[in-house]
Amino acid sequence: MKTFTATPADIEKSWILIDAEGVVLGRLASIIAMRLRGKHKATFTPHMDMGDNVIVINADKIQLTGNKRDKPNYWHTGFPGGIKSRTTGQILEGAHPERVVMQAVKRMLPGNKLSRSVMTNLRVYAGAEHPHEAQSPEVLDVKSMNSKNTRS
Repeated sequence: MKTFTATPADIEKSWILIDAEGVVLGRLASIIAMRLRGKHKATFTPHMDMGDNVIVINADKIQLTGNKRDKPNYWHTGFPGGIKSRTTGQILEGAHPERVVMQAVKRMLPGNKLSRSVMTNLRVYAGAEHPHEAQSPEVLDVKSMNSKNTRS
């Protein structure tokens, strides 16, 4: 018996819509990362982009457990003494709350060229509106998958 290796002709991508309202960030990010990579498929091939296109709405309404809302996020401007920080809560209340979800998913993927191209299949929106109705995405209910996915 030979090992199956997918070719670009074998890959079938679908569109998935996930509502992030009330869902715990880490659990949501791990589900999204698995779907983006294609590990949920029986034909998974590690060196191919097998994953689906994922649309996440209501990213500004995600939940964080513990004191993670007060955790500082650091970045450096590249200039001497240019370290800056914001808490996760400040980012969620700011102009681009979808960046919290994007960063969480990015950190759950391996740091290579394939993962950077896989991240282009992720679209995150702060509100309930999205411009991808023409793709007729299939709704994935993350809340009902596990009771721990929502914060009580």
